[in-house]
Amino acid sequence: MQDRDRDAEGRARNARPRDALGRPLPHGAVGEDRAPEGIVREPQVALAEAQALLDAGRPFHAHEVLEDAWKSAPEDERRLWRGLAQLAVGLTHAARGNDPGATTLLERGAGNIEPYADRRPHGVDVPGLVTWAHRLAAEPAGGRDPAAGAPRLLG
Repeated sequence: MQDRDRDAEGRARNARPRDALGRPLPHGAVGEDRAPEGIVREPQVALAEAQALLDAGRPFHAHEVLEDAWKSAPEDERRLWRGLAQLAVGLTHAARGNDPGATTLLERGAGNIEPYADRRPHGVDVPGLVTWAHRLAAEPAGGRDPAAGAPRLLG
């Protein structure tokens, strides 16, 4: 049995390189630069980094930034950040051509952010994102270009 990749704290981490959509590549292959995990960012920094990654067609990597924000967010914002991360994963599945996975994650993400529509924390365009997610979930993905379908997080 092969040893699992571990980080400095001994937690299991997959060190395999990944492509732009987060799919693992063989060990030794040249992959995309990954967003560092476990970074605590100010909300505006996390949103800006995630938007840049979405615009570059790297929704899987945007998800990692948003997941860090979710894990470090105050309790009353965790559902928002979890939903944003789910939207990025939904776009990842759409780009990979996984229609069922895209639909599930987009609808779940929309449901998690929708309660914030009136507050719009940190300038997040919750109503626009909910509309975007429902529209994308209703369309067959078929390997869509993730940069062309990238949502606007702020509005």
